[in-house]
This record gives sequence, structure tokens and C-alpha cells, in this order.
Amino acid sequence: MDASAKQVAAILGPRIRRIRRGLDMSQEALAYNAEIHRTQISLIEWGERLPRVDTVIKIAGGLGVPPCDLLDGNVWELRGSRPGRIVEAGRDDDG
Repeated sequence: MDASAKQVAAILGPRIRRIRRGLDMSQEALAYNAEIHRTQISLIEWGERLPRVDTVIKIAGGLGVPPCDLLDGNVWELRGSRPGRIVEAGRDDDG
């Protein structure tokens, strides 16, 4: 995974976990609802895997939220002469 993909995985995974836990839903239940393996849910939630777009849509459906809720606030930030980066909107870390 390249740096941008790792950044997205680090934002997306915990967001999925937070929503799932807020619904008091197990990984097994989410996996069943989304029709993907529970191990895949775990790897995604811990930022070890970056899901494909179709998998994000399945997970969102399994959680009962629109896919945009899982990605909301993630933006590509232009940084002048330095390379751009993906950031979570509202966060001001310069890492």
C-alpha cells in the first residue's frame, strides 16, 4: 500500500469500527450483512487493508448508512511546492 492508501485506510477503518460499535453490531453481523468475510472486516477496521469501492458500498449497506458517510471529510489537500496529501477535514496536523 502506498502512503496515500495507508492514510485513507487509517481514516476509513476506525470510522467503520466506530459506526459498527455505535450500532452495537458485531464484526460477524456486519460481515453477514455486507456479504464479505469477517476477517476482511477486521483487517479493514484496523487499517491493514484498503477496501475496493464496491466493498465500501457493501460495508455501508451492511451498516445501513450511505457510502459517503464512510468517506465524508476526507479530502486531497494541495500543498504548494510540496506533494499533496489526503487529510481528514478539520484536522490540522502537518505530518
